[in-house]
Amino acid sequence: MASPAPSQPEIIAAIATAPGRGGIGVVRVSGPTLAPFARALTGRDPEPRKAGFVRFRDAAGTVLDEGILLYFPAPASFTGEDVLELQGHGGPVVMQLLLSRCVELGARLAEPGEFSRRAFLNGKMDLAQAEAVADLIDAATVAAARSAVRSLSGAFSGEVLRLRDALIDLRMLVEATLDFPDEDVEFLESAHARERLAAIRAQLEAVIDRARQGALLRNGMNVVLVGQPNVGKSSLLNCLAGDERAIVTDIAGTTRDALRETIQIEGIPVHVIDTAGLRETADPVEKLGVARTWREIERADVILRLVDAREGAGAEDEAIDAALPAGIERITVRNKIDLAGLAPERVETDRGVSVSLSARSGEGVELLQGELLRVAGWHAHGEDVVLARERHLVALRTALAHVEAAAARYSALELCAEELRGAQESLGEITGEFTSDDLLGVIFSRFCIGK
Repeated sequence: MASPAPSQPEIIAAIATAPGRGGIGVVRVSGPTLAPFARALTGRDPEPRKAGFVRFRDAAGTVLDEGILLYFPAPASFTGEDVLELQGHGGPVVMQLLLSRCVELGARLAEPGEFSRRAFLNGKMDLAQAEAVADLIDAATVAAARSAVRSLSGAFSGEVLRLRDALIDLRMLVEATLDFPDEDVEFLESAHARERLAAIRAQLEAVIDRARQGALLRNGMNVVLVGQPNVGKSSLLNCLAGDERAIVTDIAGTTRDALRETIQIEGIPVHVIDTAGLRETADPVEKLGVARTWREIERADVILRLVDAREGAGAEDEAIDAALPAGIERITVRNKIDLAGLAPERVETDRGVSVSLSARSGEGVELLQGELLRVAGWHAHGEDVVLARERHLVALRTALAHVEAAAARYSALELCAEELRGAQESLGEITGEFTSDDLLGVIFSRFCIGK
């Protein structure tokens, strides 16, 4: 009995531009053989890869909008299928009319990330490149955007593939040696297998380091300002932000709720949260603010504990310090050195690092910025930082663990070969060579609808 013919992929359509009003809006369509689809929509045959002025019409021939039609025949398109881009006026109603007309003509509404998923499944990009599309859209800093572009162009994937190929070559060598048990050690030594394994390990460690830096570029770090009322938390927020974002007065308890501001330090997004002063209070509104302060503290990557440089850390400050959760990096900030007649300085003690500065004048703030970079583990990499996701880091670390285990079991060739196989498969998860359908669903569901 003959097997049934594979079903044709469905035609999908979505609004590819952001919600709201704009000069131009785009509806994207992808699927097999879209020339008849375009003819039914516009009354004319589309010319491949050539922008043409058209009128988009409904079933009765009434003009819905006029604009530009772009047609990219398969396989030379983003998804590897026929792709249409309908560029009309960017009003929400007009876009919905165009999208509804596409559905009438047989398309269905695309799921989040479905265009990029089809591009991956059709071999137009690997999984790391597909994720770079979303990372480029979501980039919060110039450095993050540049790193995403490099990943999209295949720089990260290229490194992973080179490591994978090196592992495959070494696997072939080790597994071939298993067929000649009398000559295994000599054969491997003459092929410099141990040195090649060490080189792979060193390359993996270098990629992990740059990927960890890239994860910092992508996600940033949460910095929470805590301390008693009136120690200058809001002034420090304003100083770091370079603008008057928080109200500053001499009245204790002015800040009642958490204020957030994202700044950049060497391209890293730093999310600074100014909080209500920590103290006992009968004011019900201020109590709510203090409760929210503690919730922000639990989510912090770094805590800046502010004290007044004129008075030093008193009993109340010591009580705050004792109540802060263990395991979260903290930096003591001695503020108001301009009023205390002190100089900016960074001091290391057995209780951690202390930075003396003036949030009002800006003196010493560069010391604090440097300390935040140190805590984050940032060091300059130039243009080769990898904008990694958590799953990339997990896969890279797993691969490194397998390589280290292979080195430890070097004399037991069967075990060594198995560890090399595990390392290769871990790297394959990054580019999508070994990826379950469930993982693909999670990854692409986080994309924009029109991507």
